[in-house]
Amino acid sequence: MTYHFNIIFRPEPEGGFTVIVPSLPGCITYGRDLKEAKEMAKDAIKLYVESADADEDILDDSESFFTSIKFNSDEKLQHA
Repeated sequence: MTYHFNIIFRPEPEGGFTVIVPSLPGCITYGRDLKEAKEMAKDAIKLYVESADADEDILDDSESFFTSIKFNSDEKLQHA
């Protein structure tokens, strides 16, 4: 079976990247660079899916998407 998962790479102050898989609660890993972080994410996802209970639904991200929003905390909120 083929799955599609969105992953988030968060740079860490000490170097490297934490990787979060939002669709899989608790599926978080780390890599020293982007290449290693991506490979670690693949391994973490594989282990997560393999260890899931047979009756547990694995919901992938094939139908979802995400974007980012810049927010300036100095701006006043305007309500319609």
